[in-house]
Amino acid sequence: MIKIMHRLISMTGKYKRSIRASYISAFFKGIMMRMPLVLCFIAIKLFMEGDMTKTMCLYLGLAMLGSVILQAVFEHLTNVLQSSAGYKVFADMRIRLGDHLRKLPMGYFTEGNIGKISSVLSTDMVFIEENCMGVLSELVTFMISQALMTVMMFYMDFRLGLLALFVELLFFIVGNLTLKFTMNHSVKKQEYSESLTEEVLDFAEGIGVIKSYNLLGEKSKKLSEEFEKSCEESISYEVDYTPWSRALNLVFGIGTAAVLALAAYLYHEGVISDVYMVGMSLFLFDLFVAIKSYYAQMARLTVTSASLDRIEALFAEKEMPDIGKEKISDLSGEKTYTPAIEYEDVSFGYTSSDVLKHVSFKVKAGEMCALVGPSGGGKSTIASLLARFWDIREGKILVNGKDVRDVSLGDLMDKISMVFQRVYLFQDTIYNNIAMARPEATKEEVYEAARKARCYDFIMALPEGFDTVIGEGGASLSGGEQQRISIARCILKDAPIVILDEATASVDADNERAIQEAISELCRKKTLLVIAHRLKTIKDADQILVVSDGNIIERGSHEELLSKNGTYARMVALQSGT
Repeated sequence: MIKIMHRLISMTGKYKRSIRASYISAFFKGIMMRMPLVLCFIAIKLFMEGDMTKTMCLYLGLAMLGSVILQAVFEHLTNVLQSSAGYKVFADMRIRLGDHLRKLPMGYFTEGNIGKISSVLSTDMVFIEENCMGVLSELVTFMISQALMTVMMFYMDFRLGLLALFVELLFFIVGNLTLKFTMNHSVKKQEYSESLTEEVLDFAEGIGVIKSYNLLGEKSKKLSEEFEKSCEESISYEVDYTPWSRALNLVFGIGTAAVLALAAYLYHEGVISDVYMVGMSLFLFDLFVAIKSYYAQMARLTVTSASLDRIEALFAEKEMPDIGKEKISDLSGEKTYTPAIEYEDVSFGYTSSDVLKHVSFKVKAGEMCALVGPSGGGKSTIASLLARFWDIREGKILVNGKDVRDVSLGDLMDKISMVFQRVYLFQDTIYNNIAMARPEATKEEVYEAARKARCYDFIMALPEGFDTVIGEGGASLSGGEQQRISIARCILKDAPIVILDEATASVDADNERAIQEAISELCRKKTLLVIAHRLKTIKDADQILVVSDGNIIERGSHEELLSKNGTYARMVALQSGT
């Protein structure tokens, strides 16, 4: 338990001093909690020995009142120093986790780890924050209180003190056996919680598909099974913990009875006086309460240990290195002979097998380079590597002559805008969703970006205009409207390189024209890397790369590739129906 306490303290960072200071107030709180009993014993002793006076009675009454007030004061100080610090610790930790997640490679988020992140944020951190940070001072209070009660037993008679120590040793043995047992259960309990979170997220995100294919029964059954597993593990934990809890209660009951029996025997033998026998009765039923309460916190602390393991494991995930100091110089908006983008013998794989194999090409400033080919061939991977969503295994990716690994991620992302088919908008106002591209932009600049993206009119038609709060992910807008807002965001950013996953591939005909016009505004005088689905949209591309099985199998202009009568020519013929 001390080890778990040390782990909790070690994660408190700059608040460590505040929490340690709370131990001082907890120390005095523990003394003040037992002081009324001590004062009662003194009063009884004075009464029974005939030494009580009015003055002494007044002093004892004031001392008792003072101890109660001081107990409240020290408890308040403990809460201020520790519990409030606990909330600040986890507020900072959530910010640090957000910064850490920002630096992880995108592959981490595509490998089924969203449930783990959600579980750590919504379960593990919340549990420790609300249940455990305040326990630290309580444990100190319990230890001080127990020590005082043991000292009082030695004051009554050394044999009573020795028996109290023996009972405390039994508590220690049973308590530590309980701790070892509950630790394993706590790990399983948190693992089931993570699994349940993943299943709930999967069900919620896929509810549209589930309904459309009438799979509610099947998917609901799977979700129900996860709830049942989590429920069964929680019940199993309680059932298996109960015998150990009873064992602690048994030690408490037998220990209290043993101390009472020994005191009665000593009184009968004339070893202790009437005064001490009455005092013994006064302390008896509070004798082992502190150590019992100490081990009653065990269930919380074992879950805390499992939660700390999961939090630390998430923070231990390897970040993508961001040690580059180089800056990318300004890229000309006009076509030049300087390569704005250059891939040199690039190989990459998400696992041990390569998705891209020795890919090389150049894109000059102001040019449009289109990536085409069968699904799964590596087009999106090529585009994602430029934005350094992952780090390559071999070769180099250069932007204006600078290796992207030698450039800070912040500077690299300042030079790149991305428009993908799958748009994500935040649950915020439309204005803020656009302005996030350049927070210092004026209101008129935001409005102008919306006009260029052909979304100004439909935004103004909404009840609150630009102040309309849209649903999470943009759920309250149509796909075409979401797409145009995302393009407005990119227009406002005004980055010299644009990565474009053809935005009109999955929208209706009514929106296609508006989106094409918006894209034309976005791409004016920019260097373009386009993932093309509709080949008719890339006829004017300066360079077309046909990507298949991680290799560039053809390259050239539209006319050059048609004349080769190869893969590209067949793709064009297939889409045109000839």
